[in-house]
Amino acid sequence: MSADVRAPGTEPRSEGAPATRRKSSPRGPPPEPPREPRPFLLDFFPLEGPDQTRLARFYDRLREGRLSTTRCPKDGEWHWPPRTACPSCHSEALEWVDLPETGTIYAFSAVLGGAPLGLEADVPFAVGLVDLAGSPLRLFGRIEGKPWTELRVGGSVRVESYEVPGDRVFYRFRATD
Repeated sequence: MSADVRAPGTEPRSEGAPATRRKSSPRGPPPEPPREPRPFLLDFFPLEGPDQTRLARFYDRLREGRLSTTRCPKDGEWHWPPRTACPSCHSEALEWVDLPETGTIYAFSAVLGGAPLGLEADVPFAVGLVDLAGSPLRLFGRIEGKPWTELRVGGSVRVESYEVPGDRVFYRFRATD
């Protein structure tokens, strides 16, 4: 014996006969289900307050013009991005350290299209990896100050903080040579 499997509101059909659909009620078609809320935006910049992140101190220091990160005093590891716990020893007793203000371009590329939401009007712009002077870290970020066609690997940059919409702050690199 086989089970009678059919869509709700359809009638059994004989071989070769088309399936019938549920008829609309005399009051009109059924209402559409409510739409799911969409994300506010695919925001390129994280929320920065202590209510949203345990790393709010990073943004507070950035507002002061200081790019910083965490370092584990137990094993000496520097972390980027800043962490709330050391990924090696799992200690949460991390210290905040200021990072150097200058560096050199390790690699870069141009964003010529397909920019993140909110940055479409800035196209073209450069992004790259920067080795910070005297630090074991290589950071990724936007590079300003010159057209991307004039940047070069090994070029000098300095770190700067800047305001972003929503009373927030972020970092970028500015070409200095």
